[in-house]
Amino acid sequence: MSETGISPPAPVSHPTQQPLREVRGPSALGGGRRRFFDLLWLMSVTEFRRTYFGTVFGYLWSLVRPLMLFGVLLFVFTQVFKVGSSLDNYPVLLLLGIVQFTFFQEATSSAVASVVVQEGVVRKTQFPRLVIPLATVLTAFFNFLLNLVIVVVFILAWGVEPMWTWLLFPFAVAALFVFTAAVSMILSVLYVRFRDVAIIWTVAAQVLFYATPILYPLGPIGGQPFLSERIEQLLMLNPLAVIFEQVRVWMLEADAPTAVEAAGGWLHLLPAFAIYVGLCAFAVWIFNREAPRIAEEL
Repeated sequence: MSETGISPPAPVSHPTQQPLREVRGPSALGGGRRRFFDLLWLMSVTEFRRTYFGTVFGYLWSLVRPLMLFGVLLFVFTQVFKVGSSLDNYPVLLLLGIVQFTFFQEATSSAVASVVVQEGVVRKTQFPRLVIPLATVLTAFFNFLLNLVIVVVFILAWGVEPMWTWLLFPFAVAALFVFTAAVSMILSVLYVRFRDVAIIWTVAAQVLFYATPILYPLGPIGGQPFLSERIEQLLMLNPLAVIFEQVRVWMLEADAPTAVEAAGGWLHLLPAFAIYVGLCAFAVWIFNREAPRIAEEL
């Protein structure tokens, strides 16, 4: 107590300030595998049903676009440019290629803005972010499987005899699915930050369509080489070209050039394999890195 009889004020204690802690959002696979696959299946089936809900023809609409494209291209490349007129199986080769690429294009194009479209859910709900782009891929895959039934019927009606190599076709489908999923993951997570991705991918998908042996076959036509060996080797840097060419051998023409032969040997096929594996690894890495921050970026 001081001489005046007044006690001095007690010292003010300040609470210890805790360092700020970073709060991270859900990871790409957060919540456990069971929850992840349950959500993936639920979102895929829901989107598939929603797409055709209220329509008269339902699923048939998904078949109209590839069939119309097939009809136009078949006329152009058999009657105008005469590219496929010398190939007995050109119509089935063309249809099979169009159906495969339609799956790839439909899945990736839908995946580009998929995360942004689900902004409200992403901001308010804790769930694995990877479900969103993969659900778009799986929805497109449902259409692809149904379209394949039509393709197989067409192949048999055309007179192509079943071969034991048809049993290998699911491996090509699996490779196509994984590659499509990887590209979709990359596009969806990049679009969150860079909205130019949608425009760029629209152009890139068209380039890929013509850089994949869909409209034209690899190897000789009528005994004459259609493309130079150098161009064929360049085209085989495209993982889609490798898959499509091997499907041609397994499903339609056992004597057609295999992917290895079209590339000029195993050594020349390694770059395409490296691109395939590299894209898949990059997709996993970038999505795992960006998934916890997606809600902040939206």
